Amino acid sequence: MTEATTAPGPRGAAVGRGIGIGLMYGLFRPRVLGAWRVPTAGPVILAVNHAHNVDGPMLMGTAPRPVHFLIKKEAFVGPLDPFLRGIGQLKVDRTSVDRTAVTRALGVLEGGGVLGIFPEGTRGEGDFASLRAGLAYFAVRGGAPIVPVAVLGSTGRGGRLIPALPPLRSRIDVVFGEAFEAGDGSGRRTRKALDEATLRIQGKLTEHLEKARRLTGR
Repeated sequence: MTEATTAPGPRGAAVGRGIGIGLMYGLFRPRVLGAWRVPTAGPVILAVNHAHNVDGPMLMGTAPRPVHFLIKKEAFVGPLDPFLRGIGQLKVDRTSVDRTAVTRALGVLEGGGVLGIFPEGTRGEGDFASLRAGLAYFAVRGGAPIVPVAVLGSTGRGGRLIPALPPLRSRIDVVFGEAFEAGDGSGRRTRKALDEATLRIQGKLTEHLEKARRLTGR
C-alpha cells in the first residue's frame, strides 16, 4: 500500500491531542461532559456538530482519546499541510468520492482508532439538519459505534478577534452522548440500508443535541 493510502498511525494524533489540550484550554474555557461514554478501546466514530472553526481543535483537545479528523482539502495549504498530516489528520476532497480519504479513514477504524467526522459536511448552524451519507458508510463498513458530540459555544459576537471563532476565554461546552450502532444489525451495505442508517443517525444526533442544550442551558 502506498504512503498516500496508508492510514496514519496513532502517534501523530496523540501529538495533536497534546497540542489541542494546550491551545484549547489556554484560549478558551472548555467544560467537558460525558467523556466517559467514549469507548476506551476499539474503533469509534465521533460525530460532531459544526458551528465554529474551533470545533475540530476543541475535540482534539477534549476527547479522551486521540482523534483523526476528516478535514476538507482546502485547509491543507502552506505550512498547515505538513502540520495537519503530521498530527494524523485526513485530507478529503468534498467535490467527489475521494477514495484515498475513504481508504485512510477505514484504515483508522480497522486499526482500532477514533475517526472524527462533521456529518453536516461544512460549518453552518451546527444543528445536524443536513447529514451526508458518508457517516453511515463509515459506521457500517468499519463496524464502529457512533458517539454523538455537541460543541456548544458562545454565539455572541462581542470580544471576537477572529471571525467564526468564539470569544477568547469564553466557555465552550463539549457534551458526549451515548454510543450507538448505525446499522440495523443485518450488515447490509446497500443504498437503501445506508439511507435508512443515515435517517437513524440523524435522529440520534438531533436527539443528543437537544439533550445537550437542555443540560447546558445553551
